[in-house]
Amino acid sequence: MSDCLFCKIIAGEIPSSKVYEDDMVYAFKDIEPVAPIHYLIVPKEHISGASEINSENSKYVAHIFEVAAKIAADEGFSDGFRIITNCGEDAGQSVHHLHFHLLAGKKMGWSSDSAV
Repeated sequence: MSDCLFCKIIAGEIPSSKVYEDDMVYAFKDIEPVAPIHYLIVPKEHISGASEINSENSKYVAHIFEVAAKIAADEGFSDGFRIITNCGEDAGQSVHHLHFHLLAGKKMGWSSDSAV
């Protein structure tokens, strides 16, 4: 999509702090982190959100979880991290391109008002 923020980041039209990239996904540092480690992992194919996952594109989701585990192991935080995706406006999705937040670097609690 020509107006999608994450598609522009993947294409290199908007700068980002890349953490990982392969032929299926792109991972980069979140510009407004909520944890000491806060990365976004996005599929290179535009999928608008979790409600659009189907049998044809679900391979991206599986691969994203594999990449998250690899990043955590490579960077030394595999003993504790959180992966979050939001789907729709009411859930807080602000960019309509499927993305997963990879959070680590602090002990996290749980509440319905906050992700960390």
